[in-house]
Amino acid sequence: MYTRIDGKETGAALRLTIREAVEKRKAEGKRVPGLAVIIVGEDPASKIYVRNKHRACEEVGFLSRVYELSSSTSESQLIQLVEDLNRDDEIDGILVQLPLPPHLNEKSIIAKINPDKDVDAFHTFNVGRVMLGNYRFAPCTPAGIMELLKAYDISPRGKECVVVGRSNIVGKPMAMLLLAADGTVTIAHSRTKALAEVTRRADILVVAIGKARFITADMVKEGAVVIDVGMDRDENGKLCGDVDFDAVAPKCSFITPVPGGVGPMTITMLLKNTLVSAESRS
Repeated sequence: MYTRIDGKETGAALRLTIREAVEKRKAEGKRVPGLAVIIVGEDPASKIYVRNKHRACEEVGFLSRVYELSSSTSESQLIQLVEDLNRDDEIDGILVQLPLPPHLNEKSIIAKINPDKDVDAFHTFNVGRVMLGNYRFAPCTPAGIMELLKAYDISPRGKECVVVGRSNIVGKPMAMLLLAADGTVTIAHSRTKALAEVTRRADILVVAIGKARFITADMVKEGAVVIDVGMDRDENGKLCGDVDFDAVAPKCSFITPVPGGVGPMTITMLLKNTLVSAESRS
């Protein structure tokens, strides 16, 4: 019998802890943490993400600022805003919502964020610190997965850990965090030969490949822990993950559902990273 890993419950408990830390800061006469989110253009999904981040900030008592810029905003204008926020003492975290319009260079924009306020941990400085295992905060989704493993007393130490996906946002940093936790890590991807043989070795399998129900039961080891990062739509338009949950779950010891698994942890870790930044600056 498998255990369903509940990201909503784990995230809610962590947000309560964050709110308590904010109240303690206020009682000590310290300012509340501040998060600035910049969105450029009218992408509907981005607008939903930004709204959810704003609500999460309000829930834990953060200062929240949202900057909505037109799709015609120039790169120099956007960089100027980022640099203004770098100097703003009320702001501990700066997030530029991706994707940006095609005429804006994401790498150039991210490079302008003060690494100490880069709560997405996308700046090359913070990427390097994650690689070295000496980081203040890590990218939110991989960090959220590590919190879920901790909440369910699942230790990567000595385990075979397979990460399917090699993105800079999830796959690569996920591998580094598992390695830092003493896991034996393999990164697999769309070009991996005999992928099913690789995934069947995994005691902990993290899937972030972006293909609906790609991982099937024959690709999973009996008793494995399966973490599904996917957020896909099936042929009927129904939300699903990268793992065929109904088929795979009976083989697992633990598994995350979609929705309600990894997703709720991502914004929660953004809040935690912002709190960490505030604590280091006050």
